[in-house]
Amino acid sequence: MSVLLPACLHAAEVFVIDVKDAISPPVASYIIDSIEEAAQTNMTAIIIRLDTPGGLDTAMRDIIQKELNAPVPVVVYVSPKGARAASAGALIALASDVAAMSPGTNIGAAHPVGIGGGGGDQEGKDTTMLDKVTNDAVAYARSIARERGRSEQWAEDIVRKSISTPAQEALEKGVIDIVAHDMDDLLTQLDGRKVKKNLATYELKTKDASLVVKPMGFRERLLSALSNPNIAYILMLIGLAGIYFELSSPGAILPGVIGGISLILAFFAFQTLPVNYAGFALVGLAVIMFIAEIKVQSYGLLTVGGIVSMVLGSILLFRTPELHARVSYGVIMPVTLFFAAFFVITIFLVVKAQRRVSRLGAEGLKGELAEVYAWNEDGTGKVFCHGEYWNARGPAGLRPGQKVVVTDLTGMDLSVTPDSPDGERG
Repeated sequence: MSVLLPACLHAAEVFVIDVKDAISPPVASYIIDSIEEAAQTNMTAIIIRLDTPGGLDTAMRDIIQKELNAPVPVVVYVSPKGARAASAGALIALASDVAAMSPGTNIGAAHPVGIGGGGGDQEGKDTTMLDKVTNDAVAYARSIARERGRSEQWAEDIVRKSISTPAQEALEKGVIDIVAHDMDDLLTQLDGRKVKKNLATYELKTKDASLVVKPMGFRERLLSALSNPNIAYILMLIGLAGIYFELSSPGAILPGVIGGISLILAFFAFQTLPVNYAGFALVGLAVIMFIAEIKVQSYGLLTVGGIVSMVLGSILLFRTPELHARVSYGVIMPVTLFFAAFFVITIFLVVKAQRRVSRLGAEGLKGELAEVYAWNEDGTGKVFCHGEYWNARGPAGLRPGQKVVVTDLTGMDLSVTPDSPDGERG
């Protein structure tokens, strides 16, 4: 027996949040916190405007669990036109109390993708585990559809066959409840609808409801950005380079600090992404080869090997059919070329420094211009060079104030010769 409850106890207000990203732990936290806030403030309902390519299974299940047990009606609205609720997003919409879509949107394609980079049947791989994961996902999707009174066959097909369905067709198949052109249209169609949740029935009063939009907080935005595979990839490279520089030159401190922070943030992102650790190893090897080029005379072979290793590792790093979990080629090539150019320039500067004439000790004095301070007839005297007075030996006949060139240093005595054939600087 159910009890009919009003959806609100005051002037009708509807909570609205926007999810336009892959489903990750930060996004799940944002949705769950918003549902709790909507319930605590006695909102008529919470509307999740959804546009997602999919995401992490564990984050999706946390959201769905909250939807099914929320003490407030949850409406998932796939919007605006051109948006999609793919993979994890399809099941989140399926689990909502009211599922709505804008014309020109689609929903479906929820075949599970393995964390190690698998997804679907692949030659040479043991399919037993994939079958288990797929069957589990099918049972989960069907149970959600049964709970919400939606098409169980469609729920199974989006997992097994990866089908995707446009809005109007989804409505005809009983997958969603409403096709709405905009928010006003959605609120109008929601008005008066009865939503059953557990043992209670809520009647929505949304026709003249005011919208309370809650944007994602700074913390969630930051964590969500870090979960972007392109950001995670760049952080990983910075981390590897920083740590290696610190180990190669202990005491520099700054590279180690930056590298450590970047690497920890990258590992945080990796827990939400399908990481292929062979790709990770190839990228690490590339960084080592770039740095080794500085110390090993390979005539550029290590740099070429590093570029090849980094490109291959970057492509394999997040190997998955889901495009949202891959590193963009538009990021891979510029980053690879940047790292290669950085190490080539570093090598050039190191070689240049090694070939530069020393400015210290005897080598630093050779070829320097000096001025005779006092000179004896036996070819000895004192000269002023590098801000100091030195004992010197040279041709007889030199005179004070004359410019001479240092040719050698023996002990603490300089050997000098006149700067020009006539004894004057030319």
